[in-house]
Amino acid sequence: MDLLINVGLPLSLAIIMLSLGIGLHVADFHRVLSRRNPFAIGALCQIVLLPVTAFITVKLFALPPEIAVGFMLLSFCPGGVTSNILSKLARGDVALSVSLTAVISLLSLITVPVLAAWSITHFMGEDAPEVSITGLAIAMFLITTLPVAIGVSLRHFAPGFAQRVDAPLSKIATVLFVLIVLAALAGNWQLFVDNLGVLGAGLITLNIALLAIGLGMARAAKLSWNESKTISIETGIQNSTLGITLAALITGTDSGFSPLALPSAVYGITMYVVALPFIAWLRSRGKDVK
Repeated sequence: MDLLINVGLPLSLAIIMLSLGIGLHVADFHRVLSRRNPFAIGALCQIVLLPVTAFITVKLFALPPEIAVGFMLLSFCPGGVTSNILSKLARGDVALSVSLTAVISLLSLITVPVLAAWSITHFMGEDAPEVSITGLAIAMFLITTLPVAIGVSLRHFAPGFAQRVDAPLSKIATVLFVLIVLAALAGNWQLFVDNLGVLGAGLITLNIALLAIGLGMARAAKLSWNESKTISIETGIQNSTLGITLAALITGTDSGFSPLALPSAVYGITMYVVALPFIAWLRSRGKDVK
């Protein structure tokens, strides 16, 4: 278990972020400047409305402190590769999805450590573990920002090599992700069983609310239907591997997977239960909405 947490967990996240970077072009970052309105709506939804919605959900379901913190950690995580894939499946604006994922993932180096430290103190009070914002920021840089930067550089300077390693990296990351989710559930099995009802209901409610909020905000801003679909998915889909990794970084690895990781682990399953029917609905309305 210690080997999986100390080596497998950060390695899995780094591979996922490297795979994300390899799928990016420098132009994806430049595109933000030419599409300011859609990007601004997407960023607002992810950075502000997403954590606020998670906070309201936690309060409504009266979740235990450690589970509440886990919900908040999940809400601080950007979409990652999964949101890009789902945007493509929904026939959304994939270029916008990639641009949002790229920039928000890099911004998470700043936003996540600060928000994570606040949520730990707010919900756990005297029982809160000591959190080093600087330490979290350094860890975030090493396992998220740096791999993305390396991936983008490989795509720019060695496109042939990047294309060859992209698919194998994605497959490796998927296998590691499944193992980590299963291990996190097994390590907190009794807590999972005791809170299954409220945990599952809370996560599904949060997921549905975020997809609806993203879609509603985009339509209110008069974005195109394809842009609106993408904003909805980028708002409603989070990188659960990053949530599990944050939990391990905050609490340490001496006692196995932290209960803080449980919401992200369960979300890794419930996300698809909610997202796939929603995407089928988005696809079905693709030709009817402007």
